[in-house]
Amino acid sequence: MSPPLEHGEHTSGTTRRSLLAGVAALGALGAAGCSRVATASTEDGGDLLERLRAAGVVRLGIAGEIPFGYIDKNGELTGEAPELAKVIFKRLGVDRIQPVPTEFGSLIPGLNSQQFDVVAAGMYVNPERCEQVIFADPDYQMLDAFIVRKGNPKGLRNYQDVVEKQAKFATGTGYADIQYAIDAGYDEGDILIVPDQVAGLNAVEAGRADVFAGTAVTVREVVKKSGKTESTEPFKPLVDGEPHVDGGAFAFRPTETKLRDAFNVELHKLKRSGELLRILRPFGFTEAEMTDLTAKELCGGGTAG
Repeated sequence: MSPPLEHGEHTSGTTRRSLLAGVAALGALGAAGCSRVATASTEDGGDLLERLRAAGVVRLGIAGEIPFGYIDKNGELTGEAPELAKVIFKRLGVDRIQPVPTEFGSLIPGLNSQQFDVVAAGMYVNPERCEQVIFADPDYQMLDAFIVRKGNPKGLRNYQDVVEKQAKFATGTGYADIQYAIDAGYDEGDILIVPDQVAGLNAVEAGRADVFAGTAVTVREVVKKSGKTESTEPFKPLVDGEPHVDGGAFAFRPTETKLRDAFNVELHKLKRSGELLRILRPFGFTEAEMTDLTAKELCGGGTAG
């Protein structure tokens, strides 16, 4: 998001879900992903879809973030993005998917250096990212929420509250929430950065933080395991003084517009039929997370969308 998504970034100082930084940390299931995919297409629109059909497999870059894309306790790939990928790529004639786990900050560099074919991590679409990759239209929209102590003793409901009440603020590595807090006036050097939402939950439970910020879906799922914390109501962060809604999508190399366009066709069919919500619902997504946002809108009208 927590972009893992959490899934938006901004490239001023600390990045939102680090676009460039990070060293790939491939797990056992991702070991096969160490060998690079075929060289980039050179023809207009790319020929990756044809090559994926011939190979029968597509490599997905994931960031090990629940509920967006992760390896479950049985060693199986799952999450909202991989499950959606299974459906769409099968419709596109590619029957098998292969996970390539990495750190969130390594997803875009890994994609563009051919370590995998597609980013399937619920990545937020924003103008900075759109300069480096092309996105399908968002498969979900997302508000932010906080993990706080039971009863929310400090009354923290948005980033402005965090600043005004001088709360100890935590969020995940590269999460969009870093920049949202900075924009609200929080000192970047005072932010507690933790690896993920579980570490954020632990920080609040232990009193090392008053609040952990993440996506509404991630936050409401992780607090189910806690008797000491709760999630706040979802809210829209302010961007340039205006309430903002993020959207997460699949990312592709800029040369592969044919694959992105074919993916979009199938995605919109799933939206119209209602099947998209049925695919995403097991991961905590609701009707409120369904969206008609486009990549073009979230890219700021740029050509990368």
